[in-house]
Amino acid sequence: MELIEICKRAKEVKTQIAALSTNQKNAALLAAADKLTQQWETLIAANEIDMEIGKKNGMPEGLLDRLKINETRIEQMSEGLRQIAKLDDPIGEVLSMKKRPNELMIGKKRVPLGVIGIIYESRPNVTADAFGLCFKTGNVVILRGGKDAIHSNQAIVTCIQEALEEQNLPKEAISFITDTSHETAREFMHMNCYVDVLIPRGGAGLIRTVVENATIPVIETGTGNCHIFVDESADFTMACDIIVNAKTQRIGVCNACESLLVHKNIVETFIPVLEKRLAEKNVEIRADEEIQKVSVPEALIIPAVEEDWGTEYLDYKISAKTVASLEEAIVHINRYNTGHSDAIITNNYMNAEKFLDEVDAAAVYVNASTRFTDGFEFGFGAEIGISTQKLHARGPMGLEALTSTKYIIYGNGQVRP
Repeated sequence: MELIEICKRAKEVKTQIAALSTNQKNAALLAAADKLTQQWETLIAANEIDMEIGKKNGMPEGLLDRLKINETRIEQMSEGLRQIAKLDDPIGEVLSMKKRPNELMIGKKRVPLGVIGIIYESRPNVTADAFGLCFKTGNVVILRGGKDAIHSNQAIVTCIQEALEEQNLPKEAISFITDTSHETAREFMHMNCYVDVLIPRGGAGLIRTVVENATIPVIETGTGNCHIFVDESADFTMACDIIVNAKTQRIGVCNACESLLVHKNIVETFIPVLEKRLAEKNVEIRADEEIQKVSVPEALIIPAVEEDWGTEYLDYKISAKTVASLEEAIVHINRYNTGHSDAIITNNYMNAEKFLDEVDAAAVYVNASTRFTDGFEFGFGAEIGISTQKLHARGPMGLEALTSTKYIIYGNGQVRP
């Protein structure tokens, strides 16, 4: 189907989707969750085609991990839809109602955004998450995934559309653009007469391309150069556990730790302990001179260059730098981070509060892994992406981030003098 026909059909059904009751939406979400679970063999078979192509093309391990579907991840996708069905429906919520001197009652009410376009890369789970969140908020979604996951994404969309039709709902509530060419992607970015909002989700290059070329309003999701600062009062065991988790639990995700800062007063004692833990996971450390001097033999050390401080590796690599103070750590983070997620490991309450107040990021942690920046972990059921901008939405984007508002006014015959 041609792009313009997909967009036209999406716009045609948006009023119908916006008018669905909460019960209708929840029933469809549960049906879609069941369908994904029932069709797990079909989904894995489609994914195996993408995985094989990815391996042949030399796709990095971190990106292959993003691409992979297995029974556990299918169940996670299904559970995400079930969790969204359990959440309160924000649509129709009246946020305020005030009486004016002329007795007009002026209120503000949550409404859907309309037709949401999402351009994303090799993350098949985004397909299910995007549908669930958009559908629960009465939005229609048009998806344009990357060629690396084309078979996986198409299989997921087909399952969801079958579930919608079984609920006597229009399958166009979710549409998928099968043409993965750059030309079609750019054409999609100009469909502002049909699409109300565009959300890019992927690497820095994709996001920059969408922001620079779209005529549709864009909600910008960001890459993740996430930092962990180990303060001089930190518990070493806690710090090592958090860093190893944030770096290695999944390397190809935007909330993985990429940059480490260590207070100079603990470099000699902390770094050898941490390096032994990271060596067990084969993590390469791009270290400054101070850290190189105290490194243990088993550590995988490479001298850091300026470029390392701002790099999102998505690999078993981490930059490591010594700082003289909390203030220096904050300055460094605010210079090199991507506004995603940053953490401090400390037992000093005042330092923790200063870090929370002054680090400019969507999510700021004290004594916890950055891997928790996630819609499911935040109780949103899933997420449409992690917004690193400051307008409309910031951080994991759940249901409320996919709504707008409109004013509702009640009168009894008032005319303006």
